[in-house]
Amino acid sequence: MKPISSSISDVLTRNATSFFIPPFQRAYAWGRLEIERYFNDVLRIVRSELNPQEQDKLEHFFGTIVLREERDGFANKSIVVDGQQRLTTTLLFLIALRDIETDSTFKDKITNRYLRNEDSDFDDKIKLKQVTKDWDAYRALVNEEEPNTGIIKAAYQTFIRLINDTLRTSPEIKFSHYTLALQRMNVAVIFLDERPYKGEDPQIIFETLNSLGKALTLADLVRNFILLSLDSKKQSNLYETKWQPIIEMQLNEDTSKFYRDYLQYKTASSIKVVSDEKVDSNTKEVYQLFKEYVNDNFSNREDFANDAICFAPWYRWIITEDVKEQISSSPINDIEIKELLRNIFHDIKSEAFKPFVLGLLEYYQKGVEGIKLNEERLIDILKDIRTYLIRRRILGLAQGENKNIVLLCDKIADLANSNTTMMELLSNMFYKLRIPNDNEVSNQLKTMNFYEGSKKYAKFILGKIEENNAKVSVDFRNPKISIEHVMPQNISDSWRNELGELHEEIHKQYLHNIGNLILTEFNGEIGNKPFGLKKEKLNNSSLYYRIDIITRKTWNKSDIENHRDNMTRWFLDTFPLPERNKTIDNWSTKSIDTTIFSPLDEEAGEIAEGNKPKELKIGSEYFKTGSWQYLFIKLLKWIKNSNVYDYDVIVSNQDRLFGNSDIIITWRNLKRKIEENDSLKKRYKTFDGNFLYSKQTILEDNLELVHVNASARTFINRISGIMNQLGMPENFVEIILK
Repeated sequence: MKPISSSISDVLTRNATSFFIPPFQRAYAWGRLEIERYFNDVLRIVRSELNPQEQDKLEHFFGTIVLREERDGFANKSIVVDGQQRLTTTLLFLIALRDIETDSTFKDKITNRYLRNEDSDFDDKIKLKQVTKDWDAYRALVNEEEPNTGIIKAAYQTFIRLINDTLRTSPEIKFSHYTLALQRMNVAVIFLDERPYKGEDPQIIFETLNSLGKALTLADLVRNFILLSLDSKKQSNLYETKWQPIIEMQLNEDTSKFYRDYLQYKTASSIKVVSDEKVDSNTKEVYQLFKEYVNDNFSNREDFANDAICFAPWYRWIITEDVKEQISSSPINDIEIKELLRNIFHDIKSEAFKPFVLGLLEYYQKGVEGIKLNEERLIDILKDIRTYLIRRRILGLAQGENKNIVLLCDKIADLANSNTTMMELLSNMFYKLRIPNDNEVSNQLKTMNFYEGSKKYAKFILGKIEENNAKVSVDFRNPKISIEHVMPQNISDSWRNELGELHEEIHKQYLHNIGNLILTEFNGEIGNKPFGLKKEKLNNSSLYYRIDIITRKTWNKSDIENHRDNMTRWFLDTFPLPERNKTIDNWSTKSIDTTIFSPLDEEAGEIAEGNKPKELKIGSEYFKTGSWQYLFIKLLKWIKNSNVYDYDVIVSNQDRLFGNSDIIITWRNLKRKIEENDSLKKRYKTFDGNFLYSKQTILEDNLELVHVNASARTFINRISGIMNQLGMPENFVEIILK
């Protein structure tokens, strides 16, 4: 590196130099507060210059600018690796000065010295090329045209206001004073040495510079990794013609998720979830895996870029609820494929199958190594996935899907070659990932609270049953289509007579059963009406369901059970299994059911619920444990005695970690709270696992107690919060279930 002290003015007026802000950089982001602070810094320098009593005139350090020099014929091009906000702000300030000034000579000096460069190859000979999002507005300002509304225009207008206000209040300040102030705004300019042996990889420099600011998302890191390997012309061409319009504009906030799912498909392995809202260590870890994958599998980064650009439209079909593009050349198949994708990813909301279906779409759209997936087979596979998911949701199953379904990506070639079927793959998973057979589903539907227990999927299920029976599509997503209780939620005297002497028992047992539910387009209009009036209204319905209701003379326990049996049969017909799978156990007894998990696993809370811990592993140590309470206490006790991790950090950050500052509390503080709420005495245990008033507990003021009145999921959330706070590796703490 070659750091040089310079003024911001000298940086911008370097001879024959143009500045290029790479497309991987963030768009301009300074708002009113930052601009006002900048202007006040300029004014302090100006007032120092005008103060005759000051011999040593004020200067101002304006931060660091990192440049990478690139030869472009006889001209120089400086790639702005860091400092684009400072450069852009200064130029917007100069444009505002130029536009307010009436002296044409001064205006021309600003334009020719700072804004344009005759050797520039950018449009209109503009000296600094902005990122794509800002370019049109910035170019318009340089050309004295009206810019589009946005942050660039807003910053310019703020400078116009500040300069005009100063003209009115301080007429002694001339425009030449402002340009003089820019000569005294100093920056540390770092020029990167690109000689390989110097080891100044711009990507590493960029990541290091941004490590202290706002964390970069996975999408930011991937974009930078790919584009920084190219020269400025290739960067602009790739970003502006392909990367930005095909990936980032189309995927928007799902871009980081796209890279993760792309990587999961390509490696057929489960990879940690990343979040743009809460960028954490997962993002860095996934990014490292991503770099390793690209370096190992592509001869250059442009090849990867072209591959990712192919996958982006297919991923958009997965994440877009209402796909407008044509997927199939057959109108009938096109509708069916889009509806199946919508069912899987928007009605059922599966995350687990995104990498797998992304792979299916690659084999379907272009093939892999000469193997293509034909359209009919794709439709059959998607139907099997839908059946698998909705049958599992009826039984309340989702555990393990996100970690294990992705492993099937290695089998897509076999599916395309007809060496196996989707149903064979799904029915050979271990027990917790099984596909429920007809008996399991029937038994569940007989007794379950379908209305509330399957609330997320109820309209989808009923809508698909209707479609299967009537052979016409039903707009079940329309809010005007609602789920109607035939026997109403509040029964009147007429309904008590209808149900008979056991009306209370029948109402309680069958109100939310699938046998008492239908879809209607009346949206609550038939409410609590007697059964006879409901039939009259349903007679005007266009939905097939009405037939099974209006042909009945009564609606009592027997009718509800009969309708339930019909609905169950229709469900099994709508989401069918092959004949051989209908009654057998659809799981592999040879597969070992995973019982070890980390509290940092995505599904850790779901895994914990309904199960009991057998052992707790901390580092290389194992501890027997029979309850979530004891497990949590044991972990806290281990940390407290540890020489590596700081227990006090947990105690002082309880609000943030647990949402409650009294999870760990001393007896001195707890006894005051018990005076107000006596039930608290049963909610705390000592670090030895004893309740407050057991014989083994000696109550001293400094005795620490742990809140233990919580669910398994809550304990998992507490532990994962502690692990993240202390920076523990994912597998440092693991739980083995009974």
